[in-house]
Amino acid sequence: MIVNQWVPAAHKGDAIGDSARRVRGLLREMGHQSDLYAMTIDDELRGDVIPWTDPGARKGDLTIFHFALVSPMTAEFAKLSSGRVLQYHNVTPAHFFAGYEPAIFRLAMLGREDLKSLAGHTDVALGDSEYNRRELEELGFSNTGVFPIAVDTERITRAPRRPALEKVLEEEDWPNYLFVGRIVPNKKIEDHIKLAEHFKRYVSEQYRFVFVGKTDATPTYYLAVQGLINRYRMPPGRFMFTGPVPDVDLATYYRMATVYVSLSEHEGFCVPLLEAMAADVPVLAYSAAAVPDTLGDAGVQFSPKDLEYAAEMLGELTYNQPLRNQVIAGQRRRLADFSDTRIRKELERLTS
Repeated sequence: MIVNQWVPAAHKGDAIGDSARRVRGLLREMGHQSDLYAMTIDDELRGDVIPWTDPGARKGDLTIFHFALVSPMTAEFAKLSSGRVLQYHNVTPAHFFAGYEPAIFRLAMLGREDLKSLAGHTDVALGDSEYNRRELEELGFSNTGVFPIAVDTERITRAPRRPALEKVLEEEDWPNYLFVGRIVPNKKIEDHIKLAEHFKRYVSEQYRFVFVGKTDATPTYYLAVQGLINRYRMPPGRFMFTGPVPDVDLATYYRMATVYVSLSEHEGFCVPLLEAMAADVPVLAYSAAAVPDTLGDAGVQFSPKDLEYAAEMLGELTYNQPLRNQVIAGQRRRLADFSDTRIRKELERLTS
């Protein structure tokens, strides 16, 4: 069977593209002919990912279209005669960008309209979380299901050591509280700053918050976060914004993390939660959108967003070793639900 995948953009380190390449490998191991096609391809992926203009893109017995943004692929996917499998990775609601980036606000609005246009033009519609599946159902899609993102956790667990970076993260002997992802409004980075203020006031003056990810996706928002840090007059060196980093550095940030903190108010899946669990980093997460679907019963989740309570729990996860051990054990059990074995079973159902 020929099983093609379409992604609008293939970027190294992007969760959707990385997942699609991993799925392609599993499909090939299962004996299928499988290729990945994209409109935009990073230079380092050329030769691995095929341009979408290639005639082979439209010759699949099954075509898996990874939807996360508006693109010309949507209309072309709807024209395919059969074998149309939509995998929905969610579109961040536009209201998060109001007042920050009008262009992104508009793209988010268009993205949801573009998605709606596929209702009635797919054979199978899959969310990568139950949260996303429910949204598809609400938009009128039938034959829905869940197909999780395929995550390569070995890039975290088997990466070589970086002693120089480890030394930086060991300075002052402060605990490191990690966040991985773009610095954008739905991630609620400002709540991390407020959490630090509560933590400093009620728990400990020793802490370092580390943010790994692009800072230029929404520049006005990043400036607002920096302004909040200045207004709180936080002590120097307590907030580290790294920008994007190579995998070997990312693995080091996970390895040196005391707790992974997610205060995001909108996630379609949230791959860093799995990466943190793979690195045996206890997770403290606001329970919103797809976060409960990804974590299951693992980690420490809380709702409503009470940052005083979150600061207390952060202290417990930092200093209470029996609790840390219990949380890590639960996260290891949960991580097994996202193994290649499960992904293969889902692929067998699609291709049978």
